[in-house]
Amino acid sequence: MKTQIEIQRIEKSKIDSVDFSNLPFGSVYSDHMLECNFKDGAWQKPVIKPFTSISLDPSAKIFHYGQSIFEGMKAYKDDAKNILLFRPTDNWKRFNKSAERLMIPKIPEEIFMEGLKALLRVDSEWIPRNPGSSLYVRPFMFATGTGFHASPADEYKFIIATAPSGAYFAGKVNVLIEEKYARAANGGVGFAKAGGNYAAQFYPTQLAIEKGYNQVIWTDDNTHQFIEEAGAMNIFVRINDTLITSPTSDRILDGITRKSILQIAEDEGIQTEVRKISVGEVVEAAKDGNLLEMFGAGTAAVISPISSFGYQENDFDLPVLENSFASKLKKKITDIQTNKASDPYGWRVIV
Repeated sequence: MKTQIEIQRIEKSKIDSVDFSNLPFGSVYSDHMLECNFKDGAWQKPVIKPFTSISLDPSAKIFHYGQSIFEGMKAYKDDAKNILLFRPTDNWKRFNKSAERLMIPKIPEEIFMEGLKALLRVDSEWIPRNPGSSLYVRPFMFATGTGFHASPADEYKFIIATAPSGAYFAGKVNVLIEEKYARAANGGVGFAKAGGNYAAQFYPTQLAIEKGYNQVIWTDDNTHQFIEEAGAMNIFVRINDTLITSPTSDRILDGITRKSILQIAEDEGIQTEVRKISVGEVVEAAKDGNLLEMFGAGTAAVISPISSFGYQENDFDLPVLENSFASKLKKKITDIQTNKASDPYGWRVIV
């Protein structure tokens, strides 16, 4: 059944005040947002309304028990001005997987997908067309039900907000392999896109920054002997001509970019392995000259190459390659996303 969506348009757009040639990531917001509330055991009518502040009761459970989840997506425009999404139903499925783990009601597909598409049509002029730019899309949901008792809330708010963003250039990324802190533990919520996961990363990441690094490579919570993620991204390691990534688990996010990389790499004839990667293996490969690439994979940067890493007071530089797997795979993905190449996988969705 088609979802009825109320649309309240802004009186005057602020788009003329935005410099689309100089867009920081996720800091400028488009005119509208989608909002849908859950109360009395049911989802209410979605509304597209002007982007605005939210008023909440101080006893809203989001403030006390952290029931909050989100997703990260991008929308693009091709040369024909079609609005494009990349694997959006995968985001919806993962969103509900996160919701289930945090005892948040699942969002129906028709509200998520039809609401998303309607919002993009309303704010279509906000989708940048400069090379490397996109409209970053942030669906999120949190507990608005009140009470200080430690139990799931009875009311929730689902919002989709968007932010036009320029090309994501991280520059040289120098990372520290973490030996003390853990991003997530077995049986926990590491696989979910829950706000608390990211809040818990900030402190150890700041410690690494104070040592001169940009980011942390997370290791397993038990032994700290196996690398698992790079900051807020999945991690890939290239040893000789084999591309390796850690298997998903309770601790590791099932990244959509990660899955796309594995599929494209396989089709390009790149040998891939999904297995545990020990810190010792990475260090030895670096010493032997067999460690050719390391990179993070996620929505914001797509692929973020790592130029060096630190471990136990030693730093290891990675070689600069002319034809890296990272650059080849990033181009393949972004060309599909922006309709510059064929899409044999059915990942690209025209709004």
